Amino acid sequence: MAAVVLAAFGVAFMWTSDLQRLADLLHRAGTGDRSGGAGPRSLPPEVMGEVQLISEALGARAALVDRLLRAEEGILERLPDPLIVLGADRGVRRTNAAARLAFGDDVQAVLRHPQLRAAIDRALAPGAGDAPQTAELRVPVPVPREIQAMVVPLDSPLSGGAGVLAVLSDRTRERAVERTRADFVANASHELRTPLASLIGFIDTLRGPAADDPPAQARFLDIMAEQAARMNRLIDDLLSLSRIEITEHQAPADDLDVEELTGRILAGFELRIGQRGMRLDYWPEPGLPRVLGDTDQFEQVVQNLVDNALKYGREGGAIRVKITPAAPGGKYPAKRGLVLSVADDGQGIPREHLARLTERFYRVDAGRSRAVGGTGLGLAIVKHIVNRHRGVLLIESDAGLGATFSVWLPAA
Repeated sequence: MAAVVLAAFGVAFMWTSDLQRLADLLHRAGTGDRSGGAGPRSLPPEVMGEVQLISEALGARAALVDRLLRAEEGILERLPDPLIVLGADRGVRRTNAAARLAFGDDVQAVLRHPQLRAAIDRALAPGAGDAPQTAELRVPVPVPREIQAMVVPLDSPLSGGAGVLAVLSDRTRERAVERTRADFVANASHELRTPLASLIGFIDTLRGPAADDPPAQARFLDIMAEQAARMNRLIDDLLSLSRIEITEHQAPADDLDVEELTGRILAGFELRIGQRGMRLDYWPEPGLPRVLGDTDQFEQVVQNLVDNALKYGREGGAIRVKITPAAPGGKYPAKRGLVLSVADDGQGIPREHLARLTERFYRVDAGRSRAVGGTGLGLAIVKHIVNRHRGVLLIESDAGLGATFSVWLPAA
């Protein structure tokens, strides 16, 4: 009896061990693990053959699922539109490269937008089916953008338990083009009316009373040339502003050497500064952080600010240009960056005008602005360029105390 019991325990132990090995083998095959391992030793060859076929089938299926998951991830990652995959609990399961580039750390802020939340709720509602839900969003971060959102319910075994797929198509450029076209026509027709009327009047005078008056003809032709030049500057500034507004939502990506660019631009002003008997002081401090930006647009910022200081500064006075590293906090955003400041010692700007200086065609003194060749668009151009660079424009002035224009740009 003892021998029989011991034999039974031995057989049971051997079968239990083999069943455990069989379970491990099937588990590894099901998860795609091809590392091998010891198989059962006491099962009949026929059983082992069937086990091997099942193991190979499970392994092939696991490999197929793995390939499908990688293909799904590759497709989502390479889609040009920002895409966010949400679970049934509305938690973010996945974002693609376009979403991370467009929104960065602000994805949760976008998802809290009331219109988008309502579309997600409709898509997840019982009985909603698979019909996509749409919403029009205006997102203020990191810059104002207009987005068309499409929320699609998901019921795929590959979606990792996801509830909905939100595709956020940026329509800022298209809407900006539409607005720019309308604004350009309105602004151009308004601002060009005066110089055109002057040109028409002088042409009529040259054809009539001044037809035989060479001194009057010379004087009128000079005035006509000034008006034509003014119209040319105005059109150039309007076109420049329109191009900037169209791309304002897209952050630039050039590596800027701010010190070198600023020095090169200031060198081009030396002749004009000397003609007004003014002095240029330029102080770039060491340790300036690297900045990402658009080279041509940054040149426009420096040119417009220095040009303003030259036009409205005191004759025989000084223009002070400084570039300094900016520590987080204070009057600038809570991240590292640099500050470009341009200061003059002219008549200054009364405080009540400061808030409106960057509006199109806003002039503190319209007569003086036109007399020095201003179009009323320079600071509007600067503001939109700084917005595109995710920076801050700060204007400090008071009547009789000159003006300082500071541009903060974030470090890369």
